[in-house]
Amino acid sequence: MTTPLTPEVLVPRLGEYLVQKGTITDADLKRALAYQTEIQSTGKRCFLGQALMELGLVERRQLDHAVTEQIIQLRNALEDANRFLERRVQERTSELQDALQKLSELSQLKANFVANISHELRTPLTHIKGYLELLATGSLGGLTAEQKNALQVSQRATGQLESLIDNLILFSQAERGEMTLHLLPVDIAKVAGEIINYSLTKASNRNVTLEHEITIDLPFVQADEEKISWAILQLLDNAIKFTPAGGKVLLSIQPEADNLIMVSVIDTGIGIPANRLEEIFEPFHQLDSSSTRRYGGTGLGLALVRDILNAHGSIIEVESDEGKGSTFRFPLLSAKIVM
Repeated sequence: MTTPLTPEVLVPRLGEYLVQKGTITDADLKRALAYQTEIQSTGKRCFLGQALMELGLVERRQLDHAVTEQIIQLRNALEDANRFLERRVQERTSELQDALQKLSELSQLKANFVANISHELRTPLTHIKGYLELLATGSLGGLTAEQKNALQVSQRATGQLESLIDNLILFSQAERGEMTLHLLPVDIAKVAGEIINYSLTKASNRNVTLEHEITIDLPFVQADEEKISWAILQLLDNAIKFTPAGGKVLLSIQPEADNLIMVSVIDTGIGIPANRLEEIFEPFHQLDSSSTRRYGGTGLGLALVRDILNAHGSIIEVESDEGKGSTFRFPLLSAKIVM
């Protein structure tokens, strides 16, 4: 049965209020409550005000006046509470806006700092590479076998350093929203073949089997060939790096429904804990950040892969089983749809 909506329903502590006002005594209230309980035990509904009037303890006029006063007080209290809440919401909103502004400024400063440092590093590195090349070609004199070996090590190191600097510059551009794409129809099968050939040596050195499954006559995709190649190579490099000797890495490129081409990199590596999947895309972050960590890297690779794919209107998905391997996949739109 639904309780009828009467003014008294809105007043939860009418009896105490009437006692405080001196309209009735404590004894009157107890008597009315007992009477109310007795009536309700018969299955009838009885409000306290009704009990008070039937016992002759208050008049209708007094009851209506008390109920009205309490409703006004409750309304005023509610308005005060609303004003307080509105003020707190405004204050918190202002605080959050200030915090977001400071965070944005810090992020911009970080991106600018990374970009400036990277460009400053590139200049002396160019000089180092130039002189190493002169030494390697014998332009500055002959070299012993031991010197040639040392020179090769130095050239590999400068190549790694140059790659790191390029990644830092690309990251700073993405952070500042300045990553530009040169979108053209790209032969993704040809790109994949080149990446596989480039990565075979690294996989062989780590005793990892590198395989590929690429559908024949794949349509071209609409992409920035340089950046999408870098993203696929980065995923393949990571898969090889985190796959123990004897394991396998697979690059798969297959047509999907809705004129999409699905690019997948699948490995039998160490996997990623389910509760830490999102962390792998955080820039400068390594899951193993200890000083004795086994795997090197800056933690920029996957962050940049995600930025590049986002710029292409794509999204990267990850599935991983710790200790068994991981799958990274992303779709690309067929070029014939957008040409």
